Amino acid sequence: MSNDPLLQPYQLKHLTLRNRIIVTAHEPAYPEDGMPKGKYRSYTVERAKGGVALTMTAGSAAVSRDSPPVFNNLLAYKDEIVPWIREMTDAVHEEGAAIMIQLTHLGRRTRWDKGDWLPVLAPSHHREASHRAFPKKIEDWDIERIIKDFADAAERMKAGGMDGIELEAYGHLIDQFASPLTNELEGPYGGALENRMRFCLDVFRAIREKVGEEFILGVRYTADECLPGGNGRAEGMEISKRLRDSGLIDYLNVIRGHIDTDPGLTDVIPIQGMANSPHLDFAGEIRAATQFPTFHAAKIPDVATARHAIASGKVDMVGMTRAHMTDPHIVRKIIEKREEDIRPCVGANYCLDRIYQGGAAYCIHNAATGRELTMPHIVAKADVRKKVVIVGAGPAGLEAARVAGERGHEVVVFEAANNPGGQIRLTAQSERRREMISIIDWRMSQCEKYDVTFHFNTWAEADTIEAEKPDVVIIATGGLPHTEVLSSGNELVVSSWDIISGDVKPGTNVLIFDDAGDHAGLQAAEFIAKAGAKVEIMTPDRSFAPEVMAMNLVPYMRSLQKHDVTFTVTYRLEAVEKSGNQLVAHVGSDYGGIARQQNYDQIVVNHGTIPLDELYFELKPKSSNLGEMSHDQLLAGKPQSVIRNPEGRFQLFRIGDAVAARNTHAAVYDGLRIAKDI
Repeated sequence: MSNDPLLQPYQLKHLTLRNRIIVTAHEPAYPEDGMPKGKYRSYTVERAKGGVALTMTAGSAAVSRDSPPVFNNLLAYKDEIVPWIREMTDAVHEEGAAIMIQLTHLGRRTRWDKGDWLPVLAPSHHREASHRAFPKKIEDWDIERIIKDFADAAERMKAGGMDGIELEAYGHLIDQFASPLTNELEGPYGGALENRMRFCLDVFRAIREKVGEEFILGVRYTADECLPGGNGRAEGMEISKRLRDSGLIDYLNVIRGHIDTDPGLTDVIPIQGMANSPHLDFAGEIRAATQFPTFHAAKIPDVATARHAIASGKVDMVGMTRAHMTDPHIVRKIIEKREEDIRPCVGANYCLDRIYQGGAAYCIHNAATGRELTMPHIVAKADVRKKVVIVGAGPAGLEAARVAGERGHEVVVFEAANNPGGQIRLTAQSERRREMISIIDWRMSQCEKYDVTFHFNTWAEADTIEAEKPDVVIIATGGLPHTEVLSSGNELVVSSWDIISGDVKPGTNVLIFDDAGDHAGLQAAEFIAKAGAKVEIMTPDRSFAPEVMAMNLVPYMRSLQKHDVTFTVTYRLEAVEKSGNQLVAHVGSDYGGIARQQNYDQIVVNHGTIPLDELYFELKPKSSNLGEMSHDQLLAGKPQSVIRNPEGRFQLFRIGDAVAARNTHAAVYDGLRIAKDI
């Protein structure tokens, strides 16, 4: 048996967990009609195949109709969920993993205009800033009803074959009872800590009566709200001990912080540029104080940190949840002594930010996650070896090269720059986003493993490509900044790339006109503000940087507000003219009726990219498919067979921003789904 701390089994009650790594409960927003159907099941089973000891699903499944699914949650209050749960649990158990599910009532952490339009509930009328709903103050009959709902939902989960359930307390209704900031009830459920905890313990008692003593029950709860007037560290220790002493539960899953605002949520679940494992020591203090099984997860993205968490005795089971969205086979690779092959989580948080914006969770650089029914995590060998030539070593080109190499093809990559990375290398110029370069570094190491040939500092032309005698050519040349968006004065502005790369020095009074709403605009603003300039960010949109999304916006705002950056929404930069050593910005509005002039010494335009596609169009008439891609074959996972030019000597495709300005995930997805069928 291995002496690796992570690979030691752990006995939780009657359940033997095969190692110390878990995927904690999270809602990837894959349910269909509130049920864990094929997409949800295949995603969950993939992590079991990868060797994880315990996968927890749902973050969280709703137990009541007045806890509507703002994150496309599973609906645990419906009897029809049981057979779907059974299919999923049976499949996970067949792979040797345990499976649990998290149950909740969201309380005020939802909206009244979702689901059945029932009033939002909480132990006070205080709304949650994130979801904005003013709740009804909960009544005694609501409490009785919801306790029963929890118990009934737990019974359904046991009938579906779950090994146990975890109650989601933190930020949800149970913790809204526990916190003095959100509980203004009188009587048995309000006032002293003992009363504020009563709801949680009454729920557990009702569940135990339904599921018996052997079924595993746990709770993910806040042990320190980190808010003035809330439950602090001392109260958290007391709550932890009372939960242990209740005799109703089998483990604690420790959280520190609050999630009622975007900044609070981001501190609980840190993103790139923030410290790894910031709450691990605190979880260790809870375990030491309670001597009770303790789980924890919060930005533990790498094996070394997880190993330390177990070896040092800080926790009994360590959660690597986002890391398993990036690579579901972490444990298998540890067992096979292939840790260098683990695809790294870069903390970009594309996964969670998409959920909170109402979309499905996708990893920024593993396009197979959440698409297990159609996309492979392990690429099969091709029947016939081909020569694949790729132009461009950004994320799209490198993913195509990696996948084609794994397929067993001969792969040659041409890149005009002296280093791989494309726009990601530019992104990584920001200290806070340096982790992004791992997207490139990992692919380069994988390409080396598959003997991919690279030609850097090489401007590939049509003759260069044809001399390689390729079977397939993939153009992944990306794009260049698009700044030609004004009626006049385009030559007077610079791009966000110019600023981020250092090619243009920041001015002293700068306007950033952001008509793309992505990271580049805010990164440029951060560079300029840190240089000491006065900065205004202007957008014609009704909110700024909509493509950055909630949790990624938090570090930007903390930095930009500190530097007194001005944000101006619903105004459009229309033209620029020079006046002495100043630039005059002509500003209007899509809403009409506005025409004003403002002076700056530098104007930055962020308007996405224009495809760098000359080579593609030069090669197009020489290709057998004339560049055409069959969408039907692409989406069906079949090889491309279009022939429009029988004299053509190679197939030609283009991917990523060489097609149109999108994002890193789209580029990686393009590379995977075209190359996997070559």
